[in-house]
Amino acid sequence: MIYPIVAYGAQVLRKKARDIDTDYPGLHQLIEDMWETMYASNGVGLAAPQINKDIRLFVIDSAQIFEHQEDEDKGKYTDEPGTKKVFINASIVELKGDEWPYNEGCLSIPKIREDIMRPETVTLKYMDESFTERTDTFSGLTARIIQHEYDHIEGKLFIDYLKPLRKKLLASKLTDISKGKTKVDYKMTFIK
Repeated sequence: MIYPIVAYGAQVLRKKARDIDTDYPGLHQLIEDMWETMYASNGVGLAAPQINKDIRLFVIDSAQIFEHQEDEDKGKYTDEPGTKKVFINASIVELKGDEWPYNEGCLSIPKIREDIMRPETVTLKYMDESFTERTDTFSGLTARIIQHEYDHIEGKLFIDYLKPLRKKLLASKLTDISKGKTKVDYKMTFIK
């Protein structure tokens, strides 16, 4: 099932998500639906709050970035060929390395892209889809996607990293998004 993506302005995007356990109803189907929703929306990551679920769950697939990269960009990032993973109840253990800019976007904030600075690597403690506890370190674009999706389960958005003047310049676009005055080629829902 493809879920509609929750648009900017929804309270669920600003709420710190809650941990879940193995008894969470329909978890395996939800994960499958999140993959389907992410791919249908042309995303590389999707967090549960983006489909109106206030739980600490997100999925990422950075491998598809490398599949579509130009030959001259191959090897530019340290994490080729990328990673496809499920993260449950994640918590950041460590952020490390120099911060570097990358032009980020978000399915919940369509048609807005901004250069965001993030550290090179992230070490994360999490449960996989089998509820096996893991601690792994990720780098490059994979680390960036993880940090972006992790922010979602913390109630934070990539635009929060922008300078106040830049946010002010984007205010009318953000208001339009929250009111549903935007056209995208995937399903969206506009809730408060």
